[in-house]
This record gives sequence, structure tokens and C-alpha cells, in this order.
Amino acid sequence: MAPTRAEPFNDSSALIDFVINQGNGVKGLSEMGLKALPKQYIQPLEERMCMINIKAQESIPIIDMSNPNDPEVVKSICEAASKWGFFQIINHDVPIEVLENVKDATYKFFGLPAEVKNKYSKEHSSSNNVRFGTSFTPQAEKALEWKDYLSLFYVSEEEASALWPLACREQVLDYMRKSEVVIKQLLKMLMKGLNVNEIDETNESLLMGSMRTNLNYYPKCPNPELTVGVGRHSDVSTLTILLQDEIGGLFVRENNGDNWIHVPPIKGSLVINVGDALQIMSNGKYKSVEHRVVANGYNNRISVPIFVNPRPSDMIGPLPELIKDGEKPIYKQVLYSDYVKHFFRKGHDGKKTIAFAEL
Repeated sequence: MAPTRAEPFNDSSALIDFVINQGNGVKGLSEMGLKALPKQYIQPLEERMCMINIKAQESIPIIDMSNPNDPEVVKSICEAASKWGFFQIINHDVPIEVLENVKDATYKFFGLPAEVKNKYSKEHSSSNNVRFGTSFTPQAEKALEWKDYLSLFYVSEEEASALWPLACREQVLDYMRKSEVVIKQLLKMLMKGLNVNEIDETNESLLMGSMRTNLNYYPKCPNPELTVGVGRHSDVSTLTILLQDEIGGLFVRENNGDNWIHVPPIKGSLVINVGDALQIMSNGKYKSVEHRVVANGYNNRISVPIFVNPRPSDMIGPLPELIKDGEKPIYKQVLYSDYVKHFFRKGHDGKKTIAFAEL
């Protein structure tokens, strides 16, 4: 039974029960028409957007991928990955209808009744590879984040057909399949920038041996200035391929600075960012940069990232090709699954995870 608006969630156990145990998520809170943000979502002052410097005139690079073999395109991608850690690509090979279909499927999944979505929660899902949840790591966070998500770890077509929700299964698989061409193009370019001219089977497995797609839902929020959609963090992936809708709200930290830059939605574009795994493998040449998502008081927002990762069983460290000529490694070899566990063991905390791999 949902509490009424006159009976706010002063009791944390009532909130946890409604949001997490019953599967209502923050979408359920938003749809109750709460006039005030529950206290469990109020972020410390230093984490709120009102406390940060926004550089309105700055923009991350926007790169035209219509001719991916053009040396200037390769140069632009490598420069963006080393200077910004983030860029947008337009005129890529993922058809616009595939992007629109996966956005529609995201709304379809989150429009399902709570009891249906809850079948995919940590407590009820038949597999760790399919997970419906809310916030980031609720048990480890000082303040909760205003986001619900469905996380789909790809093992095989057979497993996806058997376990992924029908509301979004085919659309997500199509999005992943069609994105693979672009992912391979980007990794080939980025490796060229490191003088790794051939991606053999070992390197391909290390760079993109596993993939996870998240469907993220950020519902309208009372007092959005007091909370966050996603707190400051960098991704643990090799690369992240992000589809965002037209609402906006993603902010990227300017490299080596305290300013934040909004990533404006461009219809048909994909936002690409370097993850920690690629920063480590490139020995720091490519930068995995902090980013965050603001809450919105007027609109629901969705985004669909594909996280392109090493396999959990892979050891990651600076690529041998980079250190064979005497370049000093700044990262040690770490088991990728250990690195990921370290990331998920705590709340979002900026770039602190990378210290796990530093020498």
C-alpha cells in the first residue's frame, strides 16, 4: 500500500519498502505527486548542482563519422579521448529507427506495473545478468540518487531470449548488434592513436570482451536542486556508448578543472566516453572523466548506455605494446572483476576508483 501524500516518508524503512522491496522505484514516488523530496534523497551541499561552476559556452567535441577511414576523423577521435574523455558522434552507422525503438522500449519497460518490474529485482531475478533497481548502491550511499534502471549483461542471444524482459528484449539486442560496428571502428581508431595498429583476438577480447546495456529512467522530481539523477563518477568500462533523449541533463567535468560542461542532446547522435579500463590500458593517454546527471523538475528523462568492457576474468593493465619501449607503467595489472566490485562497493565518489589500479 502506497503511503498518502499527507504521510511523507519520514520513516526510512517505509521508503525502502515502497521504493525497493515493492519495486515502485523513484518513478512510484514521482507519480504520487509528492510536494517535497523525501529526506533520504537530499544530497550533501557539495554534491548539489547549485554548488558547481557550469561553463555554458564550452562544448565537448562533435565528430562526423560519415567517413571513418579519414585520417582527420581518427585524429579528432584520439584527441577528444585524450583531452576531453567525452565526445559526440553524428552520421554514424546505427540507424535512427534503432535508436528510436530502444527509447520507446525503455518507456515501455518502465511503464509496466511495479510487480512485473520487481520480478527482475536483485531479490527476485532468476539471473545476476538481469537486474531492475534504483539509485546506485542503496546500501552504501549516504543519500539516494533519483534514478531507476534495468541492467542487462549480455552473455548470449539464447540467454537474452530466455531471461530479458519481453518489453525491451528485441530492441536492446538490435541496438547492441547495430552499435557493434561503431564500437569496433572507434576502438580501431583509438588503438591507432596508441600505435597499436592491429587489434588481434587477445586485444579485442580485452577491449570489448563483455557488454552491458542499462535502461535508465529519471522521473520528474520535486526539489530537483536538492538531489542528483546520478552522482559524480567515471565509468569502469573500456568505452561507454550513450543514447540520450531530448531532455538533457548530463554534465561532464572539464579535464583538470572545476568547471562542468552540459552535453546537449543532438537527435541521432551518440555520446562516447572513455572508461577507467581504457585509461588504465592506455597508461593514462586516454582520460576517463567524471560526469553526473541532474534531476529535472519538469520532465521525465531516459538514457540508454552500452558499457563495453573487458571480460570479468581479464587482467587489465597498460597494454604491452605501450611499455615495451621503456615507457614507465603508471598502473598495475588488476583483475577486472575485482576492479568492478570495488566500484560497486561504495557510493559514487568521483574518480576515486582508479586509485585501486595505481602503482
